[in-house]
Amino acid sequence: MGSASAHPPVPKRRILRLFRPYRGSLLLVAALVVGSALVSLINPFLIREIMDVALPQGRTGLLTLLALGMIVASVVNSAFNVWQTHLSTKVGQLVMHDLRTAVYAHLQRMSLAFFTRTRTGEVQSRIAHDIGGMQATVTTTVTALVSDATIVIATTTAMLLLDWRLTLASLTMLPGFVWVSRRVGGERRAISRERQRQFAELSSIVQESLSVSGIMLGHTMGRSRSLTDTFSAQSRRLADLEVRAGTAGLWHQSTIWIVMASMPAVIYWVAGMTAGGGMAVSLGTLVAFTTLQQALFRPAQRLLSVNLDIQSSLELFARIFEYLDTPVDIVEPERPVKPAKLRGEVRMRGVCFTYAGADRPTLRDIDLTVPAGHSLAIVGETGSGKTTLSYLVPRLYDVTSGSVTIDGVDVREMSFDTLASAVGVVSQETYLFHASVSENLRFAKPDATDEELVAAAKIAQIHDYLMSLPDGYDTVVGERGYRFSGGEKQRLAIARAILRDPPILVLDEATSALDTQTEQAVQAAIEAASAGRTTITVAHRLSTIRDADEIIVLDRGEIVERGTHEELLALGGRYAALVARDSAPVA
Repeated sequence: MGSASAHPPVPKRRILRLFRPYRGSLLLVAALVVGSALVSLINPFLIREIMDVALPQGRTGLLTLLALGMIVASVVNSAFNVWQTHLSTKVGQLVMHDLRTAVYAHLQRMSLAFFTRTRTGEVQSRIAHDIGGMQATVTTTVTALVSDATIVIATTTAMLLLDWRLTLASLTMLPGFVWVSRRVGGERRAISRERQRQFAELSSIVQESLSVSGIMLGHTMGRSRSLTDTFSAQSRRLADLEVRAGTAGLWHQSTIWIVMASMPAVIYWVAGMTAGGGMAVSLGTLVAFTTLQQALFRPAQRLLSVNLDIQSSLELFARIFEYLDTPVDIVEPERPVKPAKLRGEVRMRGVCFTYAGADRPTLRDIDLTVPAGHSLAIVGETGSGKTTLSYLVPRLYDVTSGSVTIDGVDVREMSFDTLASAVGVVSQETYLFHASVSENLRFAKPDATDEELVAAAKIAQIHDYLMSLPDGYDTVVGERGYRFSGGEKQRLAIARAILRDPPILVLDEATSALDTQTEQAVQAAIEAASAGRTTITVAHRLSTIRDADEIIVLDRGEIVERGTHEELLALGGRYAALVARDSAPVA
């Protein structure tokens, strides 16, 4: 993977800011860690007294006190470790929770355009795998750094107090440890970057191919084996990366462990060689020193491992912060305007819209007015900008220039909550959660009563059908509503939209994929739902919009005709041609 694809380095201060809300708990953790480190240093000195004084002089009383002191020190040390582990784990999990929530909340603020260019599996991978991959580092790193650094400093000090010559001999290998750690850390960070990309790719394959739609497509196209082969190849790549991540720098690490295991022998040799020169080391000092030495190298090794974990996690932090730093292109106003009462008048003045990276605008110079309670139908060839125009009203996209107003207030000056209560949207592709009918309806209005659900369902012409089901409103709809037909899902979507009682209803080709009989049922639901509301309908089947107060015809993003059904037919232009084509019998 080339360097051009690497994420920019993450400032360490930004990572540390994640822990700022919990600095009180972290200070207590640090105090417990320091206390544990200091208590752990008592035993080597007690051992020296036992070896040099209590045993040679036969002082059983002193021996008993020293032995009890060792036991008490161990108990206190264990209690401190349990307490600080509980606190540090809790703080780490809270930081993980904050990070997950921050990413999810930021993505909720992103516009529809972001998700049209980003694979769902990629988003899921960053929230699940990337943040999950940081868990061990976030939950243990701070504690490990404070604990091991304290132990290293305190142990080195104790070793100097015991014998400075043996201490110098023990520390000669430290620069080599640091060099190996930095080298291995660079390798692991590069591997981690590639591994997380592979996780995202695998998540996307699973999300797309194992959905209901993906399974149907794979089976009907005879591609199940091919999809399995593709998944297997990607999984093998991930397995290879996991092996590389787990074994990176393994020989370097083994060298360090060999040296560490050999250091007691070196100390015994140094002590023996200096004994003849009048610089003898007592047996108790030698035993105490080697005990401290082992206590030194274990946290030193862990510090190096923590550094490796940090190096590996930096890439994960970079991927998460990349999402957090992605600018929100549709921003809620700081001081939103809320109309006293929403009537539902929609106006567009000089509206132009161009998708990011597009060569030409999708909409140009759109001017129209839909009085409150009136209906507007938008027709045109595929790609003429019909859906884009309708999505400007609920502000799923922002105009490139011009303005869209509701009751004289620019939609960019309204809060998202006000806008959501003003505009209900029913799209061609109905999305239902894998939950009960009542839960899906209450997504629009969580505090809706059962009576309100029934009223909305009756308007949408779906209540009688729901009551015929064994579980009624408690029926689970299945993933994306696949237990219901297309017409039934559309009527559920209509019921969900009108449950909020919005003054404006946007219908995006809500009947285009339905058969004639089902279309009639859904159209009846739409007419009932539209009563008294401002309705903007993106029409594919022109038979559904004959009674609209105004019809506009779009061609390449411009309004080329407007009027009532009869007026446009009399004009004999684009609309008349569309009607003739729509009503022509199928050969």
